[in-house]
Amino acid sequence: MTAALVAARLRGLESSPTLALAAKAKALRQAGTSVADFTAGEPDFPTPAPIKQAAIKALERNQTRYTPVPGIPELRAAIATDLTRRLGVAYQPGQVIVSNGAKHSLYNALQAVCDPGDEVLILSPFWVSYVPLVQLADGKPVLIETREEDRYQPDPDAVRAAITERTRAIILNSPSNPTGILIERDRLEAIARLALDRDLIVISDEIYNQLVFPPARAWSIVQIEPKLAGHTIVVNGVSKTYSMTGWRIGYAAGPAELVEAMIAFQSHATSNPTSISQYAALEAIAGDQAAVGRMVVEFQKRRDRLAQGLNALPGLSCLLPQGAFYAWCNIATLRQSADTIAARWLEEAFVAAIPGEGFGSAHHIRFSFATSMDVIDDGLARLKQWLTKAV
Repeated sequence: MTAALVAARLRGLESSPTLALAAKAKALRQAGTSVADFTAGEPDFPTPAPIKQAAIKALERNQTRYTPVPGIPELRAAIATDLTRRLGVAYQPGQVIVSNGAKHSLYNALQAVCDPGDEVLILSPFWVSYVPLVQLADGKPVLIETREEDRYQPDPDAVRAAITERTRAIILNSPSNPTGILIERDRLEAIARLALDRDLIVISDEIYNQLVFPPARAWSIVQIEPKLAGHTIVVNGVSKTYSMTGWRIGYAAGPAELVEAMIAFQSHATSNPTSISQYAALEAIAGDQAAVGRMVVEFQKRRDRLAQGLNALPGLSCLLPQGAFYAWCNIATLRQSADTIAARWLEEAFVAAIPGEGFGSAHHIRFSFATSMDVIDDGLARLKQWLTKAV
């Protein structure tokens, strides 16, 4: 009998559902169909001009060769300085590794943290890649449900109950993809105490933490409990904050021992991130931040339009997102799964949004408001017409 061609750890591994549905919507548009597309997990603004100019200058200076595996020294230093300023915890350049996007940083972190069978706690709803990333590190994902009626705040008692002798780490994501909700300070304090008491590693995914709508405030767990900095890997990047998704630059910062292991792993997996993108990221992080503020203002306007519009439609509801650029829409009263409803919306109304099953819920659909007001208005009108006929 012929041995299986695909390794066991990859059998049954599916592509990201967010990318798959976005590709389907794109294919419809390319075929000439008008689609109101709410799938995008990326800002629709152009990368700010000074960042693009920094990349052009890097090309002109022929900075197109290999760099050190963890990134150019100037970028690692800029990241350490920025984290120290924003989080109030001192980071050194040697505690920073630059990778090919925040997803790559998360992959590196879990590979460095997990031994086979180690359990990693994940709050649900969750970003679609957390579970497979843990599994690819031979870890075991342990899901902890949060409830819409509690504004998706983690219950410290539920977290405590989920901890076993095999629990190695917990992943936090605030603001959340897909809910757009921030973890409140008192909940982070409770989780920090648990992490310290049980010697857990915290992987804090903070990729959206500068896209927050006043008066909300994003807290990092290391701000709440600086003692936890020695047990925490902070993951971030330039993709969302600076509209640089295609540049593929993310980073992680944490205890030197873990970061050194991540650097060694990356040296064999991918080597350094793209040199040109690193110089662009240096300008993004160390340069003028005015463009970020303008993006937040525009995202907040779009958030208000989309959330108010969804809540006005029969059978739909969503909490007001506090950050990121997603609205997590409850469709439970439609009495069909999110997969079914999302497919029907795309096929019957040409509205593209991401079903919630990949995020841990069959009763929600994720809308991105990283799109224009015209698309938001058009999509809401199409859904209103569809719901009038379907409900």
